[in-house]
Amino acid sequence: MPVDKGNEHAVPGGPLVGYRVLEMGSTVAGPFCGRLLADFGAEVIKIEPIEGDPVRTMGKRYEGKSLYAASILRNKSLISVNLRSPEGQAIVKQLVSTCDIVVENFRPGGLEKWGLGYEDLAKINPALIMVRISGFGQTGPYKDRVGYGVIGEAVSGLRHITGDPDRPPTRAAVSLTDYFTGLYAAFGATMALLSRTATGKGQCVDAALYECAFSFMEPHIPAFQKLGYIANRAGSRLPDSTPNNLYPTREGSFIHITAMGDAVFRRLAMAMQQPGLSTDARFESGRTRSQHFEALDTLIADWTSAHELAELEKMLNAAEVPATRIFTMQDIFSDPHFKAREMLVEVPDEQLERVTMAGVVPRLSETPGVLRMAGGAIGRDTRRVLAELTGMSNEEIQRLSDEGAIHLYADTDAERTRQDNRDEQATPHI
Repeated sequence: MPVDKGNEHAVPGGPLVGYRVLEMGSTVAGPFCGRLLADFGAEVIKIEPIEGDPVRTMGKRYEGKSLYAASILRNKSLISVNLRSPEGQAIVKQLVSTCDIVVENFRPGGLEKWGLGYEDLAKINPALIMVRISGFGQTGPYKDRVGYGVIGEAVSGLRHITGDPDRPPTRAAVSLTDYFTGLYAAFGATMALLSRTATGKGQCVDAALYECAFSFMEPHIPAFQKLGYIANRAGSRLPDSTPNNLYPTREGSFIHITAMGDAVFRRLAMAMQQPGLSTDARFESGRTRSQHFEALDTLIADWTSAHELAELEKMLNAAEVPATRIFTMQDIFSDPHFKAREMLVEVPDEQLERVTMAGVVPRLSETPGVLRMAGGAIGRDTRRVLAELTGMSNEEIQRLSDEGAIHLYADTDAERTRQDNRDEQATPHI
């Protein structure tokens, strides 16, 4: 995976090089959308509130720094602006005139109150593409409801089918729906860019958390409409895809085996030294295997329980049957395939020297994404960005900082002294 070792602010070659993005999104969905665009060459300027993006409070910390923020804020110029102040709103309008895309995830109507809605910004820049991420979309009876990713996941039905059937719905230990939505939002932004090359016009991309999660319910939608079938939790098994489950091993571990295709199932039966399974009337086709999944899963579990995990992986890989242990992060860091594919990349970090994060996906053969730098301190680039893109003088930038309209990273002794004085004078919010 390429890592740019030159100017950390220079945008490397990539399919989105030459485009500028203003990211006003917070927490996960908006920043992930911006991260994807930045990874593929867009110049992404992230606006954070004075106290920093809430994502900085999430995940683990090392030497006081959020490791989550180091990754999701990577490859971005970080500026800190108080959007509630008239001066901060004026800064956004100045920046928008130079940008191709704005990414935001305020509650619908929130930006309009500050004169920063799509209609307002499109008057400044008619070619602007505005990506709007929200819990329930920009229209409809739920549009004003607050909603994080996990709320959208619950409303979508996806949460209902996640977990074991005899237990309450569970969740993945990551903000899954926020990532779905950030991915769709980045996809929408690139489609809008393609459209703009033909029409010259910008447009609004409406990405709702619950809808992005709902799109993954695809097989269950017509099943209810035609059959009245309500999908439920199925544990580690994928319904109507048999065998496709987690099976115990002799030492008490587990292996996942997926062999729902007829040819693959025949190979599994041979590996089990039970070739007759593939001609058994109960298991001779995908449909009949799913009808008798409990009997088949029991037979496979009896076989896997007699073997060690490593032995099973070796036998099944040799038989070309998709199977694997369940990897932990420790497994991933020691795995040769992750290393060969450069999926664990050490990236320069101004505070930690280097920090490891996931490589860029997908892989483009001619214009690949590049990792340049980790996410840094709040307001790290405020002074530079405002000077370069708005033409503000150092005196004007300092005045805005002193008034609390922006935050400057304390990278000099003078700035650290000013920051300490402001902190002493600040009144806590109760």
